[in-house]
Amino acid sequence: MNRTALRGTIALFALALAGCGTKPLTEEDLVAKAREIHGKILTVDTHVDISGNFATPEDDPGVRGNRQVDLVKMREGGLDAVFWAVYVGQGPRTPEAYAEAKSEALTKFAALHRVPEMYPDRIELAYTPADVVRIHESGKLVECIGIENGYIIGQDLALLREYYDLGARYVTLTHNGHNDIGDSSDPVARLGDEESEHGGLSAFGEEVVREMNRLGMMVDVSHVAKSTMLDAARLSRAPIIASHSATKALADVSRNMDDEQLLALRANGGVIQVVALASFDKVDPPEKTAAQRAVREEMGLTDRAAFRSLTDEQRDEYRRRMLELDDQWPRANVQDFVNHIDHAVKLIGIDHVGISSDFDGGGGVVGYSNASEAFNVTLELVRRGYSEEDIAKLWGGNVLRVWRDVERVAKEMQAE
Repeated sequence: MNRTALRGTIALFALALAGCGTKPLTEEDLVAKAREIHGKILTVDTHVDISGNFATPEDDPGVRGNRQVDLVKMREGGLDAVFWAVYVGQGPRTPEAYAEAKSEALTKFAALHRVPEMYPDRIELAYTPADVVRIHESGKLVECIGIENGYIIGQDLALLREYYDLGARYVTLTHNGHNDIGDSSDPVARLGDEESEHGGLSAFGEEVVREMNRLGMMVDVSHVAKSTMLDAARLSRAPIIASHSATKALADVSRNMDDEQLLALRANGGVIQVVALASFDKVDPPEKTAAQRAVREEMGLTDRAAFRSLTDEQRDEYRRRMLELDDQWPRANVQDFVNHIDHAVKLIGIDHVGISSDFDGGGGVVGYSNASEAFNVTLELVRRGYSEEDIAKLWGGNVLRVWRDVERVAKEMQAE
């Protein structure tokens, strides 16, 4: 029996002795224990996407809607804090394209600043890990900001400070497609990408990592090539994060991290926020992938903009057709998702693993399909014998520890 399984067996046995004599825990006991833990801990999701018209009447996060994460679903699921992502897709590397990318990013920053203005009694923007704790203890939900794709700084290092001042506390160095910072895990042929451009971080990318360390921004290595990730782990003076990745040992897809990367992350002091995204938690058979592609092509869903422009009726139709495919080829569920957590914990330890979803950007598994079902993750962790202390670390404690370390390093560098 491996150590994770043994620990689970011992913990469940101890719970049984403490609460039920020598009888095994019933389903009711497990649910009650999980609810108690879920209600006590601070839960953080480190990656949730937003639309281009977020925080407007067309996409209002304060009401129940089609979004996987809104303030209503967060309350229902006991999800206390989210990092909403300022995402801009990779485009040409020209002055005009950089200006357009910055404009799109600023539109999303403005939207995220509107949310607490619209709902001041329900949510507040956090700029520090201390803010996260304070806001949570006040009874409000917590909003944090991350940047997905360093493309939005173009070749202007000074933009990092501008985005930091707007509240961004991590930057995912690349997205799909190489950029001026480094190589991506997924080169894009239409952008002229070869398999590798820089061999990892570029010289400019090394400057970016150093400046992020100096400012106090977490370096995020989700979406980056293995070479880029290993360079960042070696170079960064502060711990790094993978804000939404899973493990390649259990699902061999380009976006996931292999064991060598996980060990490098541990050596750096960082954390992998394991993502509840079905296609990264369990590899679909080729037949299902082909069928899904056919549905998307038929409906003209060739990019994120096309998805965002769907009417409610079209969105319902798309979901119905995808669910039909799921009936034929079951998609990943909460158990598959937590398997990745188990693997990472076994390999690199409980202090280096966390939880994310990539909701509203493709994320979701059966049983954890939106924020209202966050409790189901805690329940599965309790089933496997994780303690309250362990679950608190996974659900937010570890990423807050990294964030504090990043702040500490920044103060040291600014004093040099």
